[in-house]
Amino acid sequence: MLLELPCLDQMEEGYFPDTDCALPYPNGLLAWGGTLSSRRLVSAYRSGIFPWYSKGEPILWWSPSPRCVLETEEVYISSRTRRRLRQGAFQFTSDVAFEAVIEGCAMPDTGRESTWISDDMKVAYIQMYHDGIAHSVETWMEGQLVGGIYGLSIGKMFFGESMFSLVPDASKTALIMLCRQLNDWGFELIDCQVGNPHLLRMGAKEIERVEFEARLKIAVEQHHPDDFWKQGINTGRDW
Repeated sequence: MLLELPCLDQMEEGYFPDTDCALPYPNGLLAWGGTLSSRRLVSAYRSGIFPWYSKGEPILWWSPSPRCVLETEEVYISSRTRRRLRQGAFQFTSDVAFEAVIEGCAMPDTGRESTWISDDMKVAYIQMYHDGIAHSVETWMEGQLVGGIYGLSIGKMFFGESMFSLVPDASKTALIMLCRQLNDWGFELIDCQVGNPHLLRMGAKEIERVEFEARLKIAVEQHHPDDFWKQGINTGRDW
């Protein structure tokens, strides 16, 4: 199957085939090979493309349709979660422990020996963090990191990559805080890439690629101040 797809090994770092060329099955597989350099990754995300592959595989690039997205103002907050937020059991920060968050996301779940977040992926996204492109929201309890979420911010589009939780609701509340903060900053959409029951319960929905790319094109060209993330998460909200 890979031999039928474009190989990026000899291509310029910014090159990707048109997303209309993505396979219907497996849904969205577009190309393989290349590197995880910051330049190539930024080019990919700006085009609605992301890397996703397992250990032992070449880098695989995807653009699925439908696309799972979350409107920042439509994140679902249950009454139980609101109570937890009001109780103040969790504390939230941004960009304070990015490397620890990505390590947490890379930990295998129960019964699974490995995850798709390989060492190469960790190195690439940590570099993106140092470049000011990748960001994290951390959830703390009694001074301990218990959950978080990380992703990329380009223009006014946030590309969610992964989240983890060591205690109930730690990742859920991190996502809620991220949505609320992004909405304050004028970000309308989070790219969730591929849907799952948890994201759909949180208010995510699936839209066709053409609609996603139309909104993406506008969002990535919008400017936001570089110091947004340095301001931290606004935790003084009325839940």
